[in-house]
Amino acid sequence: MGSVIFTNLPALLVVVPLLLAPISALFTFAGLGWAIAIVGTGASFIFALLLQSVTENGARISYYLGNWEPPWGIEFVVDSSSSLTLVVMSGLGFLATLAARQLVKNEIAEKDIGKFYAAWLLVSGGLFGLVMTADAFNLFVFLEISALASVILIGMGAGTDRRALIAGYHYLVIGAVGATFYVIGVGFIYAMTGSLNMVDIANRIPDASGSAAIYVGFGFMVAGILVKAAIFPVHIWLPAAYSYAPSAVSTLLASIATKAALYVLARILFTVFSGMADVVTIALSNVIVPLAVGGVFVGTIMAIYEADVKKLFAHSSVAQIGYIALGLGLGTPASVSAAFIHIGNHALIKGGIFMAIGGFVAALGARASLDSLIGIGRRLPLTATAFLICGLSLAGLPLTAGFISKLYLVRAILETESYVILSLVLISSALSVVYLWKIMEVMWMQPAPARSPKLVENPAIYLPIWIVALGNIWFGIDASWLVSASQMAAQILFDVSSGGGA
Repeated sequence: MGSVIFTNLPALLVVVPLLLAPISALFTFAGLGWAIAIVGTGASFIFALLLQSVTENGARISYYLGNWEPPWGIEFVVDSSSSLTLVVMSGLGFLATLAARQLVKNEIAEKDIGKFYAAWLLVSGGLFGLVMTADAFNLFVFLEISALASVILIGMGAGTDRRALIAGYHYLVIGAVGATFYVIGVGFIYAMTGSLNMVDIANRIPDASGSAAIYVGFGFMVAGILVKAAIFPVHIWLPAAYSYAPSAVSTLLASIATKAALYVLARILFTVFSGMADVVTIALSNVIVPLAVGGVFVGTIMAIYEADVKKLFAHSSVAQIGYIALGLGLGTPASVSAAFIHIGNHALIKGGIFMAIGGFVAALGARASLDSLIGIGRRLPLTATAFLICGLSLAGLPLTAGFISKLYLVRAILETESYVILSLVLISSALSVVYLWKIMEVMWMQPAPARSPKLVENPAIYLPIWIVALGNIWFGIDASWLVSASQMAAQILFDVSSGGGA
C-alpha cells in the first residue's frame, strides 16, 4: 500500500484536493468544511515534502497519467525546481488554511462556508497541477481551474464589501485575456511541432525555428503567463483582488498563486523554448527586465501613497513580483536561483503579513486602514509583533528571510555587471522602508484613541501567524536548505535548456 501511494504521489498531490472539493461543498457546517480543507492541504504538504526529499539531489520523477507515455499522453514532472515550488506553495497553503477558520467567521456567511472551502481546494489542486504538468495544453486546463475557483473566492468577499464583486469580475476578464493569449500561443506551437509535451516541443523547435509562427507562439504564451503572474503593466487585477477578497483568500493568493505563475514562466523560458536561445535572451533583456524594474518602482510608489493596508501590501506584492521577475530576466544560474529564493521567502513574508491583517480585521470588525491601526501594537501585541517581524523581513533587515533574498539578488546582479539595475534595486529597496515605517509608526508609536474597546487575540489566528514569523527569522539565520534547493532548481532548469534533461 505504501509503495502504491509513493509511486502515485504526483497524481495524489492534485487529486486529493480536487476530490475533497465537491465533498466540502455538500456541507454547510463550518467546522466540517474547514476540517476537510485541512485534510486536503495537509496531505498535499506531506506529499510535496516527500517529493522534495526524492528530487533534492537532482533526481527527476516522471508520472504518466493513465500510463500513456509522452508525447502522446499527459505527463507530470517533478524535479528540483518544481518540488521546491510545491513545498513552498503547499506549506503556505496549509498554514493559510489553519488560520482561515477564524479569519472567515465574520466575512463569509455560514451557509456558504462549504462552498468556500470547495473553491479553496480547487485553487490549491489547480495550482499544484499547474506546476507539475509537462503538457502545454494541460497547463491551460489547470490554469483555468485555479483561476475560476479564485474568482469565486474573491467574489465571496461581497458579503462585507460589494467591491469584491467588481474585483472578481476584473480578475475573471483579465485572467481570461491572459489564458486566451496563452492557448493561442500553444496552438501556434502545436501547428509547427505537432506536440504538446514540453520537452518534446523543446526538442522539435530547433527544426522549426525559422518559422514566424514559432515566434508568434512564443510571444503569445509568454504574454499570457505575464498576465497570470501579475507582472507590470499587466498587474492591474492584483491590487483589487488582494484588497477586497476575504482576508483568508488574500493570504492564499498572495502566498501561492503568483508563485505558481512565475514558476511556469521560468519553465517556459528555460525549457520549452530552450532551442530558441537568441530569441529568449532578447525577450529577457528587452522585455522581462524592463518590466520587472518598472514593476518594482510602480508597486513601491503606489504603496507609499496608499492608506488602506491590504491594498498597500497588494501594491507591495507587485514590487516583490518585480524582484522575482528580475532574477528570471537576468537569465543566469545565480539570478534564477535568487528568484527561487525570493519565491520561497516572499511567500513566507506576504503569507504572514496578510494573515496578520486578517487578524486585525477580525478583531476590529472593520477594514484595516492606517487610522484603524493607531496604537494596535499595544492592543493586539502578539499579532502586531508577528506582523512587525514579517514587515522587517520585507524591508530586508539582516537576520530575516528578506535579507537573504536581496543578498543573493544583489550578488547575481553584480555577476552580470548590471550596475544601473543594481542602483535601481537598491533605491527601490530603500523606498520600501517609507511605507513600512508609516505603518509601524501608526501601530507602535501613536497611542490608541481614547475609549477604544478592548480587543481580544485569538490563538487560532496568531499561532499560524507566529509560525510564519518564526520561519522568516529561521530562514534569515540559516537559509542553507532554501539556498541549496534554489541553486539545484536553477541548475535543473539550465540543464534542461542545454539538453541535459531532455
